[in-house]
Amino acid sequence: MSALAAVGGFLIFCGNTMRALFRRPWQVREFVQQAWFLSSVSIMPAALVSIPFGAVIALQLGSLVRQLGAQSFTGAASVLAVVREAGPIVTALIIAGAGGSAICADLGARKIREELDAMRVLGIDPVHRLVVPRVLASMLVAVLLNGVVSVVGVSGGYFFNVIMQGGTPGAYLASFQALGQLPDLISGELKALVFGLVAALVATYLGMNAKGGPKGVGDAVNQSVVITFMLLFALNFVLTAVYFQVVPQKGS
Repeated sequence: MSALAAVGGFLIFCGNTMRALFRRPWQVREFVQQAWFLSSVSIMPAALVSIPFGAVIALQLGSLVRQLGAQSFTGAASVLAVVREAGPIVTALIIAGAGGSAICADLGARKIREELDAMRVLGIDPVHRLVVPRVLASMLVAVLLNGVVSVVGVSGGYFFNVIMQGGTPGAYLASFQALGQLPDLISGELKALVFGLVAALVATYLGMNAKGGPKGVGDAVNQSVVITFMLLFALNFVLTAVYFQVVPQKGS
């Protein structure tokens, strides 16, 4: 029953947040501060993680397509794998692990210091004042971060395929142009947008409901990371399945 109540509370919280998104006054300053903070803690880890991601994908796919005699499609396979899947997943992991945990810890600390209760006494809605700017900032940073991860991952895959596996630059780029299409990039950005929304909602909900002092805040941070990872991988499967059902693929 407690788990069901927690799910119901989270859904109600999400509904309240969605309604507060369009309520004035908009917290522009808080939004800018949170976007800057999330960017500062996410860009470097995302760039460093995306390099081995792109390299591993390029090396694995390069070896596989060489065994199948389809070396000319190495570029398409590597780039599409990074843009469609690896980019949004890396973005989700960084946003949830670095940004989401920081958001949860911040709101959890405010909760145990009774700052949220004080805001309610003063007639200030904590959801509108604190949650909405963090949700919007997380969505924006996730979309931008996905672009950075995709560029770095594709560049790393290109380097390892062309330099280490003896691939030809022309064939690498030509195969991607033959099979890649604009909806591939759009789907990756939409995934990142949804992942940023979910990560921020989970982190803010658990932070605002932390109990038990500093230990409770630590437990809430751990729960937010684990729950967000589980939700993001499930959402990734659903969004990928919908994409392949809706968007016709080139060459098919």
